[in-house]
Amino acid sequence: MSATVSLPKGVFTISIDFELIWGTLDKPKWKRFQRLCLREREQVVDALLGLFARYDVSASWCTVGHLFLENCTGSHPEIVRTQGSAGQAARFDRDPGSGERAAPLFYGRDLIARIQRCATSQEIGSHSFTHAVFTECSRETASSELAACQRAARQMGIELRSFVYPRNRIAHTDLLVRHGFHVFRGPDACWHERAPKRTLRHKLGHVFDIVAAARPPVVLPVVHGEGLWEVPGSMLYTPSHGVRRLIPKWLRVSRANKGLRAAAREKRIFHLWFHPTDLASRPEAMLSGLREILETAAELRARDALAILPMGGIAAWLNQQAPSLEMARGA
Repeated sequence: MSATVSLPKGVFTISIDFELIWGTLDKPKWKRFQRLCLREREQVVDALLGLFARYDVSASWCTVGHLFLENCTGSHPEIVRTQGSAGQAARFDRDPGSGERAAPLFYGRDLIARIQRCATSQEIGSHSFTHAVFTECSRETASSELAACQRAARQMGIELRSFVYPRNRIAHTDLLVRHGFHVFRGPDACWHERAPKRTLRHKLGHVFDIVAAARPPVVLPVVHGEGLWEVPGSMLYTPSHGVRRLIPKWLRVSRANKGLRAAAREKRIFHLWFHPTDLASRPEAMLSGLREILETAAELRARDALAILPMGGIAAWLNQQAPSLEMARGA
């Protein structure tokens, strides 16, 4: 059972799928992303932190657990294997082991430390341990991935509370609560993203929303029967590599700003998300566009029309609203 709750004001939240090369290891052409991931490591993360500090924005950096490690053998016996999972096999086969100096795109402890030092506090959440797609793995595999994430994060003094499913494939939600998570990002709340199986019609609908600068959905949080919050996505800050390089910056900015103003007006959440790698192609334009979006959010916050919170902050805020929470659970 699940139910939505009302909010006293609009909210802007940013969730970041922080994964370096792990997000593409199960793809045949994964090596094509190495250049972008290297630029993410060397430029994009610091640029994002600079923007978040400038506009006093706390985001949720949902991080692949392997990035917390200093080194490994590449074998990872702590992760249960799912029989017949080609994606899992590919990820382990391509893990070179060793450490950051030898394999900088497989490790990110130094980057996590920089995120922790940001002048505006950032939330560090989880994106599984190896970018496992939960709809393709067993409960035992999912549980071992979550446990490994918490164990690696605790070595840096971090308790993970927010979760983003790799590829937004939702499964085994009850395991999140057992492993200490309070909130996860749900699929984007638009018809073409919530279909069980995406067809050409759904892909064309997505393209139309982008080129028409359609207002993205603004959402309400959902509390699940197991006491877990879901915050659906509103909009991917569309990457700028491949054919998507043709999308002008103003279209991305226009859509996001429409979402922010709708969230303030309707007392809902505008949930923007992206991968840092998405900003690594045409970084000047992509970061400039994000700066314009943060400016709009800061203006709305200054008028007390909008709060800016990470996903974990939303869950904590909602849990303090005891009457609303009880109403939701009884709905």
